[in-house]
Amino acid sequence: MRRGDRWVEHDQKPYLISLINMPDNRTTRNSIVHDWTSEPRTAEAWLDRAAEAAAILAEDAIERDRANQIPHEEIQLLRDSGLLTLLGPAEYGGGEQTWSLAYKVVREIAKADGSIAQLLGYHYKWSHLPRHQGTTDQWERLERESTVNRWLWGGAANPRDADLVATDEGEYISFSGFKSFSTGGRVADVMVLEGVLDGFDDEHVFTVVPTDDDGFFHYGDWENLGQRLTESGSIEIKDVRADWEDALGWVDKVRQRRTYDTITLPTQQLVFVNMYLGIAQGAVEAAARYTNERTRAWLFADVDRAVDDPYILQTYGQFASDLAAVEALADKAGTELEAIHADPGALTERRRGEIAVLVAQAKVKAAQTSLDITSRLYEVLGARATANVYGFDRYWRNVRTHTLHDPVAYKLKEVGEYVLRGEIPEPSWYT
Repeated sequence: MRRGDRWVEHDQKPYLISLINMPDNRTTRNSIVHDWTSEPRTAEAWLDRAAEAAAILAEDAIERDRANQIPHEEIQLLRDSGLLTLLGPAEYGGGEQTWSLAYKVVREIAKADGSIAQLLGYHYKWSHLPRHQGTTDQWERLERESTVNRWLWGGAANPRDADLVATDEGEYISFSGFKSFSTGGRVADVMVLEGVLDGFDDEHVFTVVPTDDDGFFHYGDWENLGQRLTESGSIEIKDVRADWEDALGWVDKVRQRRTYDTITLPTQQLVFVNMYLGIAQGAVEAAARYTNERTRAWLFADVDRAVDDPYILQTYGQFASDLAAVEALADKAGTELEAIHADPGALTERRRGEIAVLVAQAKVKAAQTSLDITSRLYEVLGARATANVYGFDRYWRNVRTHTLHDPVAYKLKEVGEYVLRGEIPEPSWYT
């Protein structure tokens, strides 16, 4: 970015993670110590790194969910672990890994903390946006700066609100407007803005700007049922300026269009799929530990241990089977999207539509399964598990909150139209 001199590079020295100091006099000392003095080199090693970060987050996930504070330390944990630069170019210190792996990393983090998984998943989708929407020069420049500085990306592009107004000011574009959701707004280093060019009906402009711009006004009003640490509150944007050369995909103020531009939304939707899946997997893992340690068999079960109760066994068997099916579908969609990212120029409208249907199928099953499992956990835990100290409710609260992002019914409609009429979904803000 031409405005890159506003950034101070993060220290590139190795990190040893041993504790997280929380704001407002909350301190949690983690018993888990990890030596993160070097970046992982393989996909398996990156998944191990994600599991290490998740273990740290899991230690005080319940307390942090209740406190609902701005997650500065959690983001620093992601930065220190290297997970923010997982997709970045290796020559600048990134992992240069695949989207298939990124989805699995989001899933792993979600097992411990759905909020932080959402911030990470949104970071991946926003930081990859320049590849979808921008010119080669733009995405290469932004990926270099993002990787070197280890930025966290956020966005203010909620399509349910009125578009921002993008005004041509010669060398610059000025963005103004209001968005009721801005995930990561108060913790991100850079923000993706989307607006409609003033005087045009449907000429959308995307750009990336630093979040310390004086034109950002965060209302700090994210006080919702779940996903409480995502900093998804509303934001007002007043005359935030960007260089025209940073308008993604615009050359000499003319938009350059490709079919690959429209793959942004299926890529994003699969982030959601893996987040729901990870939350549900984490819920079952936590429930299984509790059942082994605390749950009592029902008095009519004719067994001494809960782990021998046939109805408890049946329920866990159903949970595990449903999760395995969702995981297989999510991985299949991730692999097929990976092939598209590897050869953007080969993407046709038909193939894009087929991928959108596959992702929609995964979205439906992930949403339905995660809601079912997280709401039925108590059936295998027992009444004592409803005590707030155990925090099992947060799993359901998190998936219930985010699965309302867009209705599953409309995903089913798209799949049905494809099955019965062979029609592919039209690219939209949600498909």
